Amino acid sequence: MVIYLDNNATTRPDLRVIEAMWPYFTEFWANPSSVHRFGQRARLGVDQARQQVAALLGCSESELIFTGSGTEAVNTVIRGVLAARGERRRIVTSAVEHSAARELCQQLGKDGFEIIEIAVDSQGLLDLEQLESAVGDETALVTVMWANNETGVIFPIDRIASICHERKIPLHVDGTQAMGKLAVDVKASPIDLMSFAGHKFHGPKGVGGLYVRRGARMRPWLIGGPQERSRRGGTENVPGIVGMGMAAEIAGRELARMADVAIRRDRLERSILARIPDSHVNGHREHRLVNTTNIGFARLQAEAILLLLSEQEICASAGAACSSGSLEPSHVLRAMGIDPKIAHGAVRFSLSRETTDAEIDQTLDVLPEIIARLRRVLPI
Repeated sequence: MVIYLDNNATTRPDLRVIEAMWPYFTEFWANPSSVHRFGQRARLGVDQARQQVAALLGCSESELIFTGSGTEAVNTVIRGVLAARGERRRIVTSAVEHSAARELCQQLGKDGFEIIEIAVDSQGLLDLEQLESAVGDETALVTVMWANNETGVIFPIDRIASICHERKIPLHVDGTQAMGKLAVDVKASPIDLMSFAGHKFHGPKGVGGLYVRRGARMRPWLIGGPQERSRRGGTENVPGIVGMGMAAEIAGRELARMADVAIRRDRLERSILARIPDSHVNGHREHRLVNTTNIGFARLQAEAILLLLSEQEICASAGAACSSGSLEPSHVLRAMGIDPKIAHGAVRFSLSRETTDAEIDQTLDVLPEIIARLRRVLPI
């Protein structure tokens, strides 16, 4: 059995999600835009999913747009807001964003936009004073993540939203890692727009979503049809949307189980620090997701650690799945100023509500010997 501790990269689709999707492959496979009864049966599945996702977010159904992925949602909202904001050319973001936002902002910088990256401290916490100074009349958009995918560090979204709204600047939140792990209520915070992806909370891959607060200005980016109230063209991925809807319903019901995930994460982390010399936690120990720990093993390479863990059927990550294969420390750890001797050996362990005590025990049985073995054979 594979021990899967890479749930910030993706999660196993819940079996109830798969069961909900199956009829939309085999029975109700019509185009949901068709006016005949067969098409409207498919439309019913989309409508029900919209209700389920809206309930998890705390928004109205009309404020949701379904997309093909979280990355598409991020691109849609950033480009769409910029198109609606006229001549304003400043984008304020953070130095530790996921590549979906980070690389897009880099491209927009080459296209003439002013990109301001707000710094984080050594624990991954955002510099709110710098953010306040950067947000002004010339700002078109602020785009920041709710929780970091590599360290799990949570940004103070309520405070960030207040800063933006005091200055009447739209705020986009990348909520990809927050969904299903945190209690998300977009009406409780003055968030204008939020993107997310179904496969991060035990839904299927290939489907994402975007919350757009009523009244928020955003031009459609994907043009070519009346779908999603003409806000995102293209025939809907009905099975994927249905699956994400079921995943959202389940996530809402089982959010309380994340407290047990925190207990297992803490036990894993404490035991690693106690058993393995020269290991260090990267990121704030309190203001972070309950399922995530990023641990640096000094003077080692994360890739070597991950390969030996994989031989024992244990899956973890060196950071973001989108940047795997790189021998350089992640931009997140560099932005935090983590010592390169630690950053090169940083491994992210991300649990889910399905992670068991036995899997944690097995990992703790294997990992200390792997680290000791590497330190014996690799030059310091």
